[in-house]
Amino acid sequence: MVWISAVVYLVFIACASYFLSRGHTRGSEGFFLAGRSLTGTFIAGSLLLTNISAEQIVGLAGSAYAFNFSSMAWEVTAVITIMIAALFLLPKFLARGFTTLPEYLGQRFGRPVQVASVILFLLGYGLVTIPSVLYSGTIAVLETFSADFATLLTGQTGFIVSMIVIALIGTAYTVAGGLRAVAVSDTLNGLGLVLFGFLIPILALQQVGDGSMFAGWQVLVANHPEKLNAIGSNTDPTPFITLFTGMLFANLAYWGTNQYVIQRTLAAKNLAAGQMGMLSAGFFKLLIPFFVMVPGVVAFHLYGPGLGSMDQAYPRLVGDILPPYLTGLFLAVLLGTVFSSFNSLLQSAATMITYDVYVPMQARPVNDAERVRVGRWACLAITVMGLLVAPSLQLAPEGLWQLIRKFTGFYNIPLISIVLAALFIPRASGKTAFGVILWHIPIYAVITFVVDTGIHFIHWYGILFVLEMAALATFRNTADVAKATANPTPAHTQVDIDLTPWRYRWVAVGLLCAGIICLYIILSPLGVAEL
Repeated sequence: MVWISAVVYLVFIACASYFLSRGHTRGSEGFFLAGRSLTGTFIAGSLLLTNISAEQIVGLAGSAYAFNFSSMAWEVTAVITIMIAALFLLPKFLARGFTTLPEYLGQRFGRPVQVASVILFLLGYGLVTIPSVLYSGTIAVLETFSADFATLLTGQTGFIVSMIVIALIGTAYTVAGGLRAVAVSDTLNGLGLVLFGFLIPILALQQVGDGSMFAGWQVLVANHPEKLNAIGSNTDPTPFITLFTGMLFANLAYWGTNQYVIQRTLAAKNLAAGQMGMLSAGFFKLLIPFFVMVPGVVAFHLYGPGLGSMDQAYPRLVGDILPPYLTGLFLAVLLGTVFSSFNSLLQSAATMITYDVYVPMQARPVNDAERVRVGRWACLAITVMGLLVAPSLQLAPEGLWQLIRKFTGFYNIPLISIVLAALFIPRASGKTAFGVILWHIPIYAVITFVVDTGIHFIHWYGILFVLEMAALATFRNTADVAKATANPTPAHTQVDIDLTPWRYRWVAVGLLCAGIICLYIILSPLGVAEL
């Protein structure tokens, strides 16, 4: 029954995506940028599903189970950077009309910076993000539905087989449908994610409170107030002080420079649609502590600290509390979140490989059919890399969430530094930008994984950002400055797009700021928490 309802739902999503994508996937711009036709609704849904995947659900719930709510900072402060990206970065991106961020960096700083940024993205996707999506998605499915799969998939063999099946289905979907199909399916799956996002914590609290959600919440407040504290100490995974150092720049790098995120907004039909989509996604981010971290605390209350791994907390809880008639639908939605992030990463990697690597290397014009063909082969290559790396994540001692955050530091800070310099420092030099990338990688590796400096790695985000921005503002090359001054926005990148801002953007910003403040007051010693 679980399999039947899950397959029916997934087939429905695939068919709906196909019919809603017809006419928007022809040619390379259709395949890579959905023909620049996405509305605010599709952008919001796609951003939500692209960002909230199994590794985030499993990782954040595990962090709440093992520690407290401190890691919600990654989600809640991300709303600040979503607002910055929507109001200040997106208008500049759409005005320039580029297909990939490395393409713009190449126009601004030269070919070496373009190639280096592509390498950073592809290494990050292939060695960190895609493997974590595959690994966490497989763990979530197997742990949640272990009873249903017991006779089919067991042990390490079952894990590998399940992961390969998930990867192949996701790759086939991306190769066949292009970006609009991915965005449409993300939006439809997003409705299911929101439904279960509310349902699972409600059922979990009812389990604790003998049928009453409010009684269950009172039990958590009375018995585990330290778990409900979002003000992290120096011994927590996310100290509160990091909100004011490196976390802001890390989140801005994700929402403002990460190709697989901004590719949705680059495909917006106009600026208003892009801003509406991004700011709407911000409201869903504020619900993550309730959707994911409350179940983590419930899992600690029910099972104690004896689970084999913190990353098993959410799947174990869901498998125990979800009614049998909903398990198939939840399986489909869970797979939908995995496919969404996986598909988005493949789509973006393929776009960069095609536009930033393959096309510039050709001495002849490259037609649309060839670009799409190269993009599809790139999807397959990135999938294979992700599958080879994913099993090694089982060795993560600090949990999946913390491991991902550490490894993204290799590329997020240099990229946000270079992009901000390209947009706002006219005298920034291409040679300095290239030097920042070469300098950052070994320095970050040493201070994070080799030498114990006693400084939290998120603080190092902020320190390195300041140093790299200072270098970009200070060291400049006369030829680069002359080029940037003469041609700050290359004419051939201009596109015909309406840049009128969304009329309700400031109302949304005000509500989002109020939501952030309220969350931190409630989940602190001023509210229900205890140090």
